[in-house]
Amino acid sequence: MPNELARVADAMSLRSAVSAWRRAGDRVGFVPTMGNLHAGHYSLIAAARAQCDRVVASVFVNPTQFGPNEDFAAYPRTLDADAAGLATVGCDLLFAPTADVLYPFGAEASVRIHVPVVSDGLCGAFRPGHFDGVATVVARLFHLVQSDVAFFGRKDFQQLRVIERMVRDLAMPIDIVGVDTMREPNGLAMSSRNQYLSADERERAAEIHRTLQAMRDAVGQGRSFAAIESAAVDRLNQAGFGVDYAAIRRAEDLAVPAETERDGLVALIAARLGKARLIDNLLILWMIVPVVVIEQQGCCVFASGLLHCICRKV
Repeated sequence: MPNELARVADAMSLRSAVSAWRRAGDRVGFVPTMGNLHAGHYSLIAAARAQCDRVVASVFVNPTQFGPNEDFAAYPRTLDADAAGLATVGCDLLFAPTADVLYPFGAEASVRIHVPVVSDGLCGAFRPGHFDGVATVVARLFHLVQSDVAFFGRKDFQQLRVIERMVRDLAMPIDIVGVDTMREPNGLAMSSRNQYLSADERERAAEIHRTLQAMRDAVGQGRSFAAIESAAVDRLNQAGFGVDYAAIRRAEDLAVPAETERDGLVALIAARLGKARLIDNLLILWMIVPVVVIEQQGCCVFASGLLHCICRKV
């Protein structure tokens, strides 16, 4: 049965509902989105539902995170369909503000937030100002919603790190939870922008995930990061992509790792195919873990990076 979904557009109604929940002792979760929802978004709602008593989702296509000649005007607005979908997955309240609610002095005259270091490279280098817009709108939404916890997809890995850094730096009283990427059967990360792809391009786009897997394996084999990144760019170019970057970074802070670092990394790709700019990533977390010995009196050997098990009869 669909959930009873409340739908509000103004700050007063939003705060009235959330305040009542908090007075009742409910833990409130929040999922900010730009709408055009798909299974990946609904997985965030499910994660929030599992950890919280009440769940708020927002839908707002934020103008300040789009650059010149990007797809702000063309970005799909599907609010009624989004509301219907949210009602089926356990969302309690949909906050769908107009621009004047979030930017009362206009988007161009608004206070901006810049999160240094983690915003500057990768997508930040190719989309100047993008993460300033993301941090600004998310901070405003956090201030309005007043939730206990917010949920973000790990597909937008740099965005997740930007939000985490902002929350910690500004001592915002909210927990941030990253949720695993949802994928199509062919490995393509789910994204609202996938609808820009033709059927043929959608199949070809899965090469991004396969390239990330190859990057991960090459790290485990001890290849240099420069060689891994170069090979990934060549592979994607040959598949018809326009590559912004293919990079190995430290997962914690997105810094360039030393060659001796082979754990706690992330491989990231941003590339264009047809009308779509696609991003994806893959964590590289090699772990040394116990191995069950399958031969009597067998011998197990461990190596940092890939795990090896050698068994022999005696």
